[in-house]
Amino acid sequence: MQTNITEFILLGFSDLSPPLQAILFTFFLFSYTATIVGNGLIILAVSFDPVLQTPMYFFLRNLSFHELCFTTVTVPKVLESFLSKDRTISFSACAFQMFLFFCIGMSECIFLGVMAFDRYMAICHPLRYTAVMNIKMCYKLTVGSWLFGSLVSFVQTVFIFTLPYCGSKRIAHFFCDSLPILYLACTNTFINELLVFISCMCAVVVPFLLILCSYVKILSSILLIHSSERRHKALSTCSSHLVSVFLFYGTAMFTYLRLGTYGSEDNGRMISLFYCIVIPAINPLIYSLRNKEMKAAIRKLIIKNPNSY
Repeated sequence: MQTNITEFILLGFSDLSPPLQAILFTFFLFSYTATIVGNGLIILAVSFDPVLQTPMYFFLRNLSFHELCFTTVTVPKVLESFLSKDRTISFSACAFQMFLFFCIGMSECIFLGVMAFDRYMAICHPLRYTAVMNIKMCYKLTVGSWLFGSLVSFVQTVFIFTLPYCGSKRIAHFFCDSLPILYLACTNTFINELLVFISCMCAVVVPFLLILCSYVKILSSILLIHSSERRHKALSTCSSHLVSVFLFYGTAMFTYLRLGTYGSEDNGRMISLFYCIVIPAINPLIYSLRNKEMKAAIRKLIIKNPNSY
């Protein structure tokens, strides 16, 4: 690896005025706290409530764990930079942050597809559901999503960080993302950008299309249900997942499926704010507000441990 750079500088939001930086710091801190509390409550509620020991809630608990990890990879470093004004990150730490970011992000893309498959089996094949979606299958699907994310992320990170970096070390972002770093390389990066594009096609577009196909069949099955109560329950369990899918996949596609163009600095930062900060914070609300079982479990958890939160 031929590079003269031992560290990068994450410019983040250093171009903004101090009052705007203070507002952003408050926003980051509030959103990160909401992410920890909201997703933490879901993880604890599913873990300790016997009513929620089903595949659907097993996957929801793992999705909350994904969200906690996803935001923790980037936000603490941003908060530190606001307070200390030290925006440097070592070359190896930057590579590790990118690996974790893509590992968790791509794993979550696959995992959202797994959750769609779970709803497909529950609604379209209810008689086979318990036999197919047993605890062993749940663990296999979960581990498989993590292994896929780890493998693709490792390959992508190696390809990016073995490029020569001999010029500017200022990353126009608040974390080590692939496209802003490729922009600093001292060589033609078309092959690397193509790799990012192909990786995202495999991890984002393919699962998204499978999710859409699953939900076409799910909605067709729901329309055949005669009981309005059962139909409403089936729709309510799917609607939360669909909202998460469109929020997460929409921003991911807009960010990474732009071969040959990085886009403006402001657009990149604002979109990243949405999928790194906002989505992990609001997902617990999406999954709990319309779910009576989840609300009851969280209520029992808080009442049982009133001094813990």
